[in-house]
Amino acid sequence: MNEQSTLAIKELLYKMADDLLILGHRNSEWTGIGPMLEEDIAFSSMAQDKIGQSLALYQILNTLGEADPDTVAFTRNAPQFHNCQLVEFPIGEYDFSLVRHFLFDNAELIRYEMLAQSSYEPLAKVARKFKGELKYHKFHGDTFLMKLGQGTAESKERMQKSLNEAWNYALGIFESVPHESTLIAEGVWQGEAALKARWIDAISPILEQAGLEIPAESTWAPVYGGLQGEHTEHLQPLLDEMSEVFRVDPTAEW
Repeated sequence: MNEQSTLAIKELLYKMADDLLILGHRNSEWTGIGPMLEEDIAFSSMAQDKIGQSLALYQILNTLGEADPDTVAFTRNAPQFHNCQLVEFPIGEYDFSLVRHFLFDNAELIRYEMLAQSSYEPLAKVARKFKGELKYHKFHGDTFLMKLGQGTAESKERMQKSLNEAWNYALGIFESVPHESTLIAEGVWQGEAALKARWIDAISPILEQAGLEIPAESTWAPVYGGLQGEHTEHLQPLLDEMSEVFRVDPTAEW
């Protein structure tokens, strides 16, 4: 790989890994307070999957000359993170967390199905591994979105409100990394625009069946900036909490 290709791959890996790490930690906050035991366990399990997936991507970055995964995960501050803003919001009520889960994990499954064909074999290998876990995540999100969308008037109203609030942040998932054209030309990645189109095609019939409506396209205003370190006020407190033990004793072993 030439220097530009390596830089572009690193940017893509950071974007994906940071999304997974931050949302994994957010979802883990449902542990012990889920609306029912089944959901408590499900969100905890999916959170663990996401953090493990982020580790695999940080390990690839390490082979490309970046710092070791613990250092990357626990010593950066908010402006150094590349995640989209959607994943950093507090869990809020269950309707918001579920809508975020549905929107994000439908995109993630398609992303890794696409990356399974990547010309960059280390990424293709982990993508093929992730797909099995992500199929469960998608199934879970689709199932509970359907139940609540087709439930009571209150549950439907709350789900629609959360969808409206999350939508433009969800569009921020598809912010393109620098030099994406190089990745596309070299067969590393098909690009965020292709992913977004497939995502909309995938979620539209599910939302329709659930009785929920995608906001009018005239209102779409993707919230970008995460790749450049532009984040909400919620990210740094989360990072402080995540890294508390590591900052006290970086050599601690569990």
